Amino acid sequence: MDSPSTSPSEPKYDVHAAFDVMVEIRDGTRLATDVYRPGDPETGDPIDEPRPALLDRTPYDKRGAQERHGEWFAERGYVVAVQDVRGRFESEGDFSIFVDEPEDGYDTVEWLATRDYCDGQVGTIGTSYGAWTQSALATQDPPHLEAMFVNQGASNAWEATFRHNGAFELRWLCWAFTLGGGFAKRALEHPEIQACLANVDTRDVLSNGPIQRGQSPLRHLPRYEAWLFDAMTTEGPDDLWDTPGLNFAAHYDESADVPTVYAGGWYDSYAKATCDAFEELVARKESDHYLLMGPWTHGWESYPLPSWRTPYAGEVAFGDDCLLDYHELRLRFFDHYLKGKETWSDWPTVRYWQMGTGDGHRTGAGRLFHGGEWCSARRWPLPDTEFTKFYAHPDGRLAPEKPTVEEASTTYRFDPTDPVPTIGGNCSSYAAFEPREETLIEYPLAERKAVNITGSGGYDQRTRPDTFGAEPPYGPLEGRDDVVVFRTPPFDEAVTIAGPIRVRVYGATDAADTDFTAKLIEEYPPSDDFPSGFAVNLSDSICRARYRGYRREPDPVTPGEVYEFEMEPYPTANVFDRGNSIRLDVSSSNFPRYDVNRNTGESLYGGREYAVARNTVYACSKYPTHVELPVQPTEAGVESADR
Repeated sequence: MDSPSTSPSEPKYDVHAAFDVMVEIRDGTRLATDVYRPGDPETGDPIDEPRPALLDRTPYDKRGAQERHGEWFAERGYVVAVQDVRGRFESEGDFSIFVDEPEDGYDTVEWLATRDYCDGQVGTIGTSYGAWTQSALATQDPPHLEAMFVNQGASNAWEATFRHNGAFELRWLCWAFTLGGGFAKRALEHPEIQACLANVDTRDVLSNGPIQRGQSPLRHLPRYEAWLFDAMTTEGPDDLWDTPGLNFAAHYDESADVPTVYAGGWYDSYAKATCDAFEELVARKESDHYLLMGPWTHGWESYPLPSWRTPYAGEVAFGDDCLLDYHELRLRFFDHYLKGKETWSDWPTVRYWQMGTGDGHRTGAGRLFHGGEWCSARRWPLPDTEFTKFYAHPDGRLAPEKPTVEEASTTYRFDPTDPVPTIGGNCSSYAAFEPREETLIEYPLAERKAVNITGSGGYDQRTRPDTFGAEPPYGPLEGRDDVVVFRTPPFDEAVTIAGPIRVRVYGATDAADTDFTAKLIEEYPPSDDFPSGFAVNLSDSICRARYRGYRREPDPVTPGEVYEFEMEPYPTANVFDRGNSIRLDVSSSNFPRYDVNRNTGESLYGGREYAVARNTVYACSKYPTHVELPVQPTEAGVESADR
């Protein structure tokens, strides 16, 4: 397939910047905004002609990477407004994560559109939190919003962002201590508080968990502690989970109908949300919507540009063909929809990186070459997808045929004090500040490196000395007694998948509550380069028993009774090459990607008691545990996507 490359653009203007312009929001709060305007190349004065404007709202200091974004687009004829969100850095007010972004964003769009240097058209840009702010303001349908480029953002915080089938994604705890709390206004104004947070190693917080209210350094930032515990403990029926700042999906019908790109990566922490948002909105709206999915992890691997410029994810490499120029692609999009240029007409509705066409050799950097190629499609899921169930069998096989044995199962001990460690995957913000002996005056917190606790992307699923929570002897996760493994025989012909994934585990427990997890893996056989083979994680999910069936109202299980535990590992696109196998790992923990169930049925953050559970996974005709994969037609392989 052709690579979606772009030709470099040339700057045409100088840049005129106005810093800390205070934008007054409806409640009187003023939000600090830097405005970059095209300037006359000779004088540097701002040009008189009104131009389209781009808005980037961030909690990460508008003078960071966003400053360079502003300058880059201003040099190419755009007004760019970069704003500190409420309660962060130079903006007034109190920060409560995502809650105020819909109205604050709406008011800023309308303020920007009425400036004499703006032609009335406003587009939005931003990654991660900056993607949240875009989708949040879109729920309010600002009259002057004309286009959005949403990179790696959310859809429904209960379903798969804050919570995940009831479990909590511990990345937000890490975020609260590092990128969040470490740069809270109160921390910036009180160096002793920032120093306290700087000296926290979030690995210790995770190891000593579950965290208790008022018993960590977050007690010095009561508003940050409040929102963190709200996210961790608020039950599904609460109105919190339907607010427009946290659940865009609940407000799609009334959301803005403007051309939008939803961009993400197969190893991004928002991979499911990105695909879900596109699928839902393209069906509801008349404007052009696009989906772009690369093989990337989350965020800023090649800071200040996102991981679009990184040809690998964790321990797997894809080749330079997967690289895209983030700025240039966004410029093409906005030039088309805000300036009327023919710069986007040939862009397909869906473009995605089909992983797995590589030969599995070891690269010079020591990574497995997983490879891949760009594919295009008219819609998502792909039109010719054959959703195929692969069933778990009592002998450990995974096969399209249902098992014939009426009843068979495997039982294991799930000890919450010895969870299965996370090794890569759809992880972001699982970070700790690099421990330093210097004071913050000598080594400011903003300059400290962050330590990645879990890894992000594809990894050989075996522990090693730097695996958080692992102890010697190190080895494959499948060797653990609490990991139940099912695998296909090595394939005679390649099998291609692209799309959403569903898992249904039939299980039982003797505990008052527990979790079940599922992880999809491609197994490479032993080779000269990898004598022990290589088990590449592709996606995973979890289900908290009392929230089974995607319910938001908790419903306790009856010990010993068999239930269906449904999960949706994040979507992916992968070729399982000839000689390789599909593997499904089922267990009850994946830590610290998710918090660990203490198996007591009590509130996870209300005590420290725990119980060892005996959990049972069934693999039989009566209780057919299976994974449903989006298989693409074999006669055309990945090229079926273009039909």
